[in-house]
Amino acid sequence: MSKVLAILGELSDRDIDWMLVNGTRNQISAGTVLICEGKTIDALYIVLDGSLSVSVAALGNREIGKISSGEVLGEMSFVDGRLPSASVRATEECLILSIPREKLTEKLEQDVLFSLRFYRAITKFLSTRLRGTVNRFSQDPDYLLFQDSTTEEPNQPALENSNLAKSRYDWLMQRLSDT
Repeated sequence: MSKVLAILGELSDRDIDWMLVNGTRNQISAGTVLICEGKTIDALYIVLDGSLSVSVAALGNREIGKISSGEVLGEMSFVDGRLPSASVRATEECLILSIPREKLTEKLEQDVLFSLRFYRAITKFLSTRLRGTVNRFSQDPDYLLFQDSTTEEPNQPALENSNLAKSRYDWLMQRLSDT
């Protein structure tokens, strides 16, 4: 959960409202492949509920990690324009907020302040993920690359805007349940 809170803490209420209006809430069944390694993805995803498995073809499609509520998916491909380096499959029924790449790109080009907040949020998110991965591998080289977001990351700094981010997440979930 802390991952999505890190992003929501950087965005404004108006930014989140835009994501809700332009995104689509999708219920996906267990076994559904959300992201396929090496294939273009057309959205940025926020996992609202459920669990997913991350695998890599080079390792014989072995599971290398788990994803759960609060994770953001597709952000690396969105930022660097490269194809996904792993596949992500639902291990149970999941609720996902999909924000179309085309709409998000257009918004980023038209709204400089949104762009600033969005990229700052994604940068902090990726930085936290990288620091957590480096820390875990320094302690245990066999550790999963992506860990369930319910697990606390060692030495993770406290969120500066954690109360605001949590209230925004609750607001986002309430808005989605009303639609």
